[in-house]
Amino acid sequence: MRRGVPSAARGSRGGGLTTSIRDVAGRAGVSVGTVSNVLNRPDVVSAATRERVLAAITELGFVRNESARHLRAGRSRTIGLVVLDIANPFFTDVARGVEEVANAEGLAVILCNSDDQVGKESAHLDVLAEQRVQGVLITPTAEVSPALDALRRRGVPVVLLDRRAPAADQCSVAVDDVLGGRLAAAHLVERGHRRIAFIGGSSGLPQIQERHEGVDRAVLDAFGTDDALTVLSPPALTVAGGRDSALQIVGLPADERPTAAICANDLLALGVLQEMVRHGVRVPDDFAIVGYDDIDFAAAAAVPLTSVRKPRQELGRRAAELLLDEARGGDHRHVQQVFEPTLVVRESSMVRRTGAAG
Repeated sequence: MRRGVPSAARGSRGGGLTTSIRDVAGRAGVSVGTVSNVLNRPDVVSAATRERVLAAITELGFVRNESARHLRAGRSRTIGLVVLDIANPFFTDVARGVEEVANAEGLAVILCNSDDQVGKESAHLDVLAEQRVQGVLITPTAEVSPALDALRRRGVPVVLLDRRAPAADQCSVAVDDVLGGRLAAAHLVERGHRRIAFIGGSSGLPQIQERHEGVDRAVLDAFGTDDALTVLSPPALTVAGGRDSALQIVGLPADERPTAAICANDLLALGVLQEMVRHGVRVPDDFAIVGYDDIDFAAAAAVPLTSVRKPRQELGRRAAELLLDEARGGDHRHVQQVFEPTLVVRESSMVRRTGAAG
């Protein structure tokens, strides 16, 4: 017959979180309340008893359950971060900014990936609510989840990240993406391009729609018509989506084919570059490419990419600061901060075209 092993003995080999406060009390020969006092109010316990309890803690490898302690107090030492696509380095850089602020406050960040799916987003928000996070930073899906409003009604602070707040009663940190689109299009027009593609047109994400709007305005300003603009809508804002769009461009008749593309993000731009190179299209001599976000891979591409730069880590830092200020309560004032993007010009768009065919 298999013999049972006392719980204290089970914990004696690095039991850690599996070792309970009762195990420590049993090993030290004191009550659970005395162990609790040693952990939380050591001054009320005699020196001899305190040393005995501490020796038992060391021997058993006991680690106090801080998570449970904070949950009993009504909050945890965590904040939630929900992003659209963790495979996009843009969100990795944003997360670094968030983590920098959170760590300075002794908090951990729970990172969740929604894949731009409202169902996954809702599930993540439910879990974060159960974990009693101090607040949630989120780049929402195109279709706003009802779980987001439910979270706010429960008193959990929510800050929109890389998305403008729909009303003044909520904090948000965003970028002027209309301006970003205008900067990209104006640059290509100045380089002599007369037929320009915008890649990413079908996305329902407001920030992508704003980029499209900025491109459209700049083209209208330059030519008085949007006939010069071709809009392509890949199934996803990924490298594969960029390759698909490049194939469409290559397949167009020469007199209709754009000579440049503005991509809704850098992953699309990298895909376009890959496919153009594969088809022997010279970048930027035959075709210019402008990306968006200015992730590190943009500068490191085989042909370094011109890109609209967003302050990625600063977005994360500022959003986390606003979230923690709201979580502290007191005289919090909602802020909707909008950063200005800048255009970083690199080799992928450097050639100036001449002649009417541009």
